[in-house]
Amino acid sequence: MPAAVVILAAGAGTRVGAEVNKVLLPLADTTVLGMSLRAALRTSDVRRLVLVHAAGEEQAVSAAVMPVLGAGEVLLVPGGATRHASEWNALRALRPEIESGEIDVVAIHDAARPLASPELFDLTIAMAAEVGGAIPVAPVVGLVDRASLAPHAGVVGVQTPQAFRAAELLAAYTRAEVDRFDATDTAAVLARYTDLRIAAVPSSSLNLKITFPEDVATAERLLR
Repeated sequence: MPAAVVILAAGAGTRVGAEVNKVLLPLADTTVLGMSLRAALRTSDVRRLVLVHAAGEEQAVSAAVMPVLGAGEVLLVPGGATRHASEWNALRALRPEIESGEIDVVAIHDAARPLASPELFDLTIAMAAEVGGAIPVAPVVGLVDRASLAPHAGVVGVQTPQAFRAAELLAAYTRAEVDRFDATDTAAVLARYTDLRIAAVPSSSLNLKITFPEDVATAERLLR
């Protein structure tokens, strides 16, 4: 199933307390972004890799990914003011290949989740091809009911990579552009404009998101 992977790296990440975009922070032998890119490069049947960068960071992002790319190729696309706008920029760059049928599935991943495995990418893409869409979910621990103070059972958190059939995804974002609908989540656009099923794919808390300074140290320990 030919797929495209979009890696979103246009956020500021101010909560991590660094002077640079958090995805450019060093991690293992590369950067947070480099780790996410490496997983995407090892994913099966990826025909196009799109990297959405923040304004003014094209050179820094290029320098971070070049050592990881090897013989691979990545299309750099400037991000927008919101996550939705960044995703729309990536989809417009992919439009010719989607409309020609060269790309059947698009996976969208936060660069700030550097420990997502190629197997998780493969699973979400395969499930999206089968049912229409797929999102990784992991149990959320430590939540209690306000009334009973008993632990919540069955509560999950949504992660990335999220994958969707390309034609329906492009059509949904095209309609959202006409309506000026700006969603905080990719799946919300699909839910508003399509009847696609979106399946939950099992993941774990190991697929952490770099949000605070201690998250980088945690990711380092997990990699070791």
